[in-house]
Amino acid sequence: MNLNNQCEPLSQLDAFLASVEQRAYRTALFTTKKSQDALDIVQDAMMQLVQYYRNKSIQEWPLLFHRILQNRIMDWHRAQQKQKRFFWQSPVSDPDDENPVDEMLEMAAQDQQYNPVELMVRAQNVERMIKAVDVLPLRQRQAFLLRVWEGFDVEQTAQIMECTAGSVKTHYFRALQRLRELLGEEGEGF
Repeated sequence: MNLNNQCEPLSQLDAFLASVEQRAYRTALFTTKKSQDALDIVQDAMMQLVQYYRNKSIQEWPLLFHRILQNRIMDWHRAQQKQKRFFWQSPVSDPDDENPVDEMLEMAAQDQQYNPVELMVRAQNVERMIKAVDVLPLRQRQAFLLRVWEGFDVEQTAQIMECTAGSVKTHYFRALQRLRELLGEEGEGF
């Protein structure tokens, strides 16, 4: 067996993971507000893709990866809800953890290939937009980020979120409605 034939798919997988790493991190950071938790979620998603799906076709990797990522985010969210029920206290912020909003703004400014901040510029206030997205319920936030941030169509988003296309449309519509409400006239560009 030729060693070069074995290495080629791995280098393609490495390239794919490198291409989605920063956007996946930002997506996880929207939910967690903690850099370490977001990094863990992304790392777990990448590890699972490599472990179970590395032999799938390159065209299947984006949907598989985002489905895994969204499942990890849902798992994290459920764990946080369970922890809140049992301990009834607000989460303690880590003084070493950077401000997620500042970190996302800095990363977005560095991202030259695909700049999701262009969407947020329509609101003329990036922090306000991030806070507005943060207010959305989890499923609405997922639908919005997958459709707008990642650029997936309704069917792909439904596959990633493991729900029907109708549910995606409903979550996305409600997210847009809520964002327009929160951002006022500035949100009309959605």
